[in-house]
Amino acid sequence: MMERAKVVKDELIEQNVHFLAVYLETKNSCLILLSENEDRLGTLAVAIPKPPDTPGLPSSSVILGNRNVISARMFAEYLASKKGKIAIVSVYLEKMDEMQAQAIFKRLIERVTITEPRIEGVESSEGSLT
Repeated sequence: MMERAKVVKDELIEQNVHFLAVYLETKNSCLILLSENEDRLGTLAVAIPKPPDTPGLPSSSVILGNRNVISARMFAEYLASKKGKIAIVSVYLEKMDEMQAQAIFKRLIERVTITEPRIEGVESSEGSLT
């Protein structure tokens, strides 16, 4: 049976600011777009996980942008380690400081990368559309 890609969207409101996450997971990779106020592409980083028997962090590079490089690389490395897959992360911030937003984005990442994510447009067991 062919495995389908998982797409999950979520949002949080913190300090009267809207934060969004769009997560896409395929068999060998995952992509997450993290943004403030609206879905937008921001600084883009990619990370490749280390083989399971190799110590150390995944290797990462920024491939687009220069504003939020610390967060983009950090979250790409985190996601690559957590999922054991190639990870691409976009971080877009309008006004909030990058360091302030990290804790909020970390919570969003945890919510959208749960083991059995809610797939967009598919009914959950409670019967509501997600």
